Amino acid sequence: MSTNVVKVTRKGQTTIPAELRQKLGIKEGDELLVEATEQGQILFKPIRKLEDCAGIYSKYGKPEEIKKQIDKLREEY
Repeated sequence: MSTNVVKVTRKGQTTIPAELRQKLGIKEGDELLVEATEQGQILFKPIRKLEDCAGIYSKYGKPEEIKKQIDKLREEY
């Protein structure tokens, strides 16, 4: 884990170092979730765009198979 020091501007802005942006795939215009932890830390989490999620569950089956499972569960419900 690398350590970086950044400054906060008058407007409360800071810069995420390029190394971290590249490592996490953060690009201009991306949105980040910002949380305050109970330990007094600030946590930034990249928010995935819907199009970036396409196919992430493909290892679990083809769309047709998954649809059949969903339909089966609906019938049982």
